Amino acid sequence: MKQKNIRQVRQIIALLPIIMLIISCSGSGNGSSDNKDTLTKNSDTSSITAEYGAEIDLKAPFDTPSQNKFAKVIGWKDNRMPIAPSGYKVVAFAGDLNSPRNIYVAENGDIFVAQSRTEKEKEDPEKENSRNLFRDKSPNEILRFRDDDNDGIAEKKDIVLSGLSQPYGMLIIGNYFYVANTDALTRFPYDPSRGQITNKPEKILSLPAGGYNNHWTRNLSTNDDQSKIYISVGSGSNVGENGMDKEVGRALILEINPDGSDKKIYAAGLRNPVGMDWEPTTRQLWTAVNERDELGDEIVPDYITAVKSGGWYGWPYTYWGKHVDPRWRTEHPESLGVAPDSLTAKSLTPNYALGSHTASLGLAFSRTSAFQAGAYIGQHGSWNRSHLVGYKVVFVPFEHGKPIGEPQDFLTGFVADEKKSEVYGRPVAVVFTSHYMLVTDDAANVIWAVIPENK
Repeated sequence: MKQKNIRQVRQIIALLPIIMLIISCSGSGNGSSDNKDTLTKNSDTSSITAEYGAEIDLKAPFDTPSQNKFAKVIGWKDNRMPIAPSGYKVVAFAGDLNSPRNIYVAENGDIFVAQSRTEKEKEDPEKENSRNLFRDKSPNEILRFRDDDNDGIAEKKDIVLSGLSQPYGMLIIGNYFYVANTDALTRFPYDPSRGQITNKPEKILSLPAGGYNNHWTRNLSTNDDQSKIYISVGSGSNVGENGMDKEVGRALILEINPDGSDKKIYAAGLRNPVGMDWEPTTRQLWTAVNERDELGDEIVPDYITAVKSGGWYGWPYTYWGKHVDPRWRTEHPESLGVAPDSLTAKSLTPNYALGSHTASLGLAFSRTSAFQAGAYIGQHGSWNRSHLVGYKVVFVPFEHGKPIGEPQDFLTGFVADEKKSEVYGRPVAVVFTSHYMLVTDDAANVIWAVIPENK
């Protein structure tokens, strides 16, 4: 009873900001701003703190039925834009794009954007409508932007690479520009003094292509001395239902040398790791992971976690540490050569839960005093839950290299009408330049800049 009462108190506390907002907005009539109206409509998608944090009370598997609720993307109309906290303003860095998915900021100030999208044949029209304002093939290109006056609005744009294969991760090391396509890691000759990329790709590593839902993304990161490259590869299924022989080289983070040699599995059992960044004080690699579907409406939580070298995080046999997925209770993972009990015993509990089915994709740590120290996570938003969750950038405060306290909504206003399942857009990647934050909205085809005011 004591734990139940604690959960009830936490839920009431989580609802207090919503109740106060409704009270403050009542009777305001036509005098309310568009942003306030949008925020009121989005109030039921604010932080569900009972599902967030280092310690959570997990729902039992199949305690609630698995449900689908696809959002319909309507785009940003009538000068609407996402809502940032007091002290920040939001501007459109670039618009009229085609599925801007990921961003890489070079040392010289060049801002590279990978434009790519999911491609699936004979998909449910509702799900297609949830992906983008318009239906199109993946553009498979990388753009370069310049914002010379640092006002958050790009003045220059050009296409630097095209004809790629669903590119996502980008990285510059020395005289090479690396691109993680869905099926291979390639690199191109790069002149750092002139910022020029020569379109002569060199394939240095094959990667397994395809995957369940959006698991085609392959992200990249490098350590401080740039002696290693880290590649995130998502699973090819929800929970290994196609057989674990189809999951070789999947659901993990790889470590390689910059020339593609000495490939190792850095960490495994990560269903769909996408965002990766290094925590500034500890220099520890962190990742944002999408967890499994179809166990229930409020389970299993997505998460961010410090990635331990050699660590095993459970997928598909366990989740959130040592909780056994009932769909695998009687299975035997022969392909791994170990018994399920052994895998359960070694499964690591992630550091911080981010709510179930929130599709937490982007991850970036603040490195400037203009943004509070901690992790900023782009939540693309749910499709397999009874109501819309995610659809925002959430902030998790850090201290001494570890998350502390409750999460905070940082960039909101993406949900247009919950009852109609309408959203203006869907955030993905989060990155920082030396002056502001950038957030890709691949569904509405725009990139947003969040700029500190008077800081």
